[in-house]
Amino acid sequence: MKQTPIKQEIVDRLVADLGIKDFAKATIREVKQVAAKAEQESGVEYIKMEMGIPGLPAAKVGVDAQVKALQDGIASMYPDIQGYPELKKQASRFVKAFINVDVKPEGCVPVVGSMQGAFASFLTCSQADKRKDTVLFIDPGFPVQKMQLQVQGVKYETFDVYDYRGEKLREKVESYLKGGNICAIIYSNPNNPSWICFTDEELRIIGELATKYDTIILEDLAYFAMDFRQDLSVPFEPPYQPSVAHYTDNYMLLISGSKAFSYAGERIGVVCISDKLFHRHYPDLAARYEGLPFGLVFSTRMLYALSSGTSHSAQYAMAAMMRAACDGEYRFRDDIKVYGERAHKLKEIFLRHNFYVVYDKDLDQPIADGFYFTIGYPGMTSGELARNLMYYGVSAICLVTTGSHQEGLRVCTSFIEDHQYAQLDERMAIFAENFPVR
Repeated sequence: MKQTPIKQEIVDRLVADLGIKDFAKATIREVKQVAAKAEQESGVEYIKMEMGIPGLPAAKVGVDAQVKALQDGIASMYPDIQGYPELKKQASRFVKAFINVDVKPEGCVPVVGSMQGAFASFLTCSQADKRKDTVLFIDPGFPVQKMQLQVQGVKYETFDVYDYRGEKLREKVESYLKGGNICAIIYSNPNNPSWICFTDEELRIIGELATKYDTIILEDLAYFAMDFRQDLSVPFEPPYQPSVAHYTDNYMLLISGSKAFSYAGERIGVVCISDKLFHRHYPDLAARYEGLPFGLVFSTRMLYALSSGTSHSAQYAMAAMMRAACDGEYRFRDDIKVYGERAHKLKEIFLRHNFYVVYDKDLDQPIADGFYFTIGYPGMTSGELARNLMYYGVSAICLVTTGSHQEGLRVCTSFIEDHQYAQLDERMAIFAENFPVR
């Protein structure tokens, strides 16, 4: 067996020191910590694929607008809990320009990133109807959202969508909704971690079921327009970002500035609530919150209690970025398509050395190259693969932590440097030699 780039005893000691019993369940932060310490101790550079953090400069149009707002004194003023009017206007335009859906500005509410947007959405949805106390996750998905429900004491159900694509999705989702206890369904599209993208037919199925069973859809669009198989970046022209909003009125769209605009550090996003849902009166919400409709409970109760609003200057940045995108002055997709280019190169290296893509297709189409993809290795469990790769200076998280039932890892492309492709190729050649596939 060929010598591994990192001495195994270094990794094993660090894993033991952190008290990690099962590497398949190691968190992103734990994997990151082992990689950082092993890199420092060994002097060998790690190819870090565990963290889903944007690796590109923030959009200049946003930075300029935020700096000007700060220089103009905006930091001394509390933001309106409903949001900066110009941002609400531009968010409404943005949804029309890139999804081809009409949402009035009043329903476009700024949040401290989609993380807060999801937290407040869970609170509002789970209190809207006492009979409906459970959230359904179409997994795999973002692990922290389950933690948010754990913090809130809200129940959830989950299933791995791997075997339920296309028309099969209808029966599976409906099997949960028939119970009458599902208040909301959440998924990301494109998906973190698998990068699958729901087709319009699948979104139609979800939308029809949402209407039939009066369930709210939380559509997490953290990776907005990042299906690089088609150009979704031309405002007010097809093709548009696919959305369940075309097929039901029961939706909340979580739009983040973090990935599409590389504006992660300022924690800025917008939740766009359908006009009908925004004004809907739920008896249980009305009894608890002075007769307020759904949308005002979301903003003037949940968000107000959580943070008293969203960073004032960051709202100016988001408004500027959305306006420039709608006006065709800022083609945000051009800045971020490098993620797809990286994924294409990385996949080619892994596939050449006996790895396979776990979530490999959207029905009959190969998945897009993007921010994430998934890999497996014949004969290895997720935990075995993740730990073995640590000896080769490669760090990634196991799919089990995302609600997947498949054996494999999530690979993130955001921190890959140009010189690391050759490193990865060399190390995976040794890996394949040490673990021959029979």
